Amino acid sequence: MGSLLPLSLLLLLAAAYPGGGGARRRRGARAQGPGGSSPAPSETSAPFWVRVSPGFKAVQPGGSVWLNCSTSCPLPENSSLSTGLQRGQTLSGPGWVSYQLLDVRAWSSEVRCFVTCAGETRGATAKITAYKRPQSVILEPPLLVGNEYTLRCHVTHVFPVGFLVVTLRRGGRVIYSENLKRYTGTDLANVTLTYTLPARPRDFWKPVTCHARLSLDGLVVRSSSAPITLTGLAWRPARKALASTSIAALAGILLVVGAAYLRKRPLMQNRSKERRVSAG
Repeated sequence: MGSLLPLSLLLLLAAAYPGGGGARRRRGARAQGPGGSSPAPSETSAPFWVRVSPGFKAVQPGGSVWLNCSTSCPLPENSSLSTGLQRGQTLSGPGWVSYQLLDVRAWSSEVRCFVTCAGETRGATAKITAYKRPQSVILEPPLLVGNEYTLRCHVTHVFPVGFLVVTLRRGGRVIYSENLKRYTGTDLANVTLTYTLPARPRDFWKPVTCHARLSLDGLVVRSSSAPITLTGLAWRPARKALASTSIAALAGILLVVGAAYLRKRPLMQNRSKERRVSAG
């Protein structure tokens, strides 16, 4: 039949591709895993991640904090922590290491956690902030000197002062604000803000308050004083002494008048009786 190939041609083809079908079958078998599924990729060849938590932590000066460094690497070769803070205990488990940091006093510190997996090192960063909320915010009673009020606000035991803003408000409106970013001290401090305000009748009986705000890279801490009312009676000490003397003098006059009246009253009563007897 014309469709049949000559035997010699078939032999040549077989010689040119010896075992071709078997090789294809072997390659196909190598491409199949057990049970006919593809083999899993190498555990160390896949990308891995490193995380540290918490990523941001605020503590009071001298406090401590725990940071947890975790990874998706199944067989980490090494884990380490880079920090200038004092280190305490270290705990570890499968895929994680926890580090304790002691006596945190720097207002802001970066801590980096590193993990090495299959020869590759990756890391994650956390930020630790030390702060102290003001122990108190006190606004003194306003002092009227001439035509001006003197307002004095005390913010006590606060840290870090360089991130403190002190604001005075009258009737809810800002009348003065001071940013203390120029202050670079690293200890707890007391801050006193003094401000003079023109005395105007329209401001009488309006409340004045003092506000302290710490802005620490996303963490905002606020404290406020009790309100003080502006009045026209915020006298100077000399005026207060004069007023007290005047009041005392007035009280003395009233006492003298009262005593004279009491002495005259029996005499008036006797005279009234005598008149009634004479009329009878």
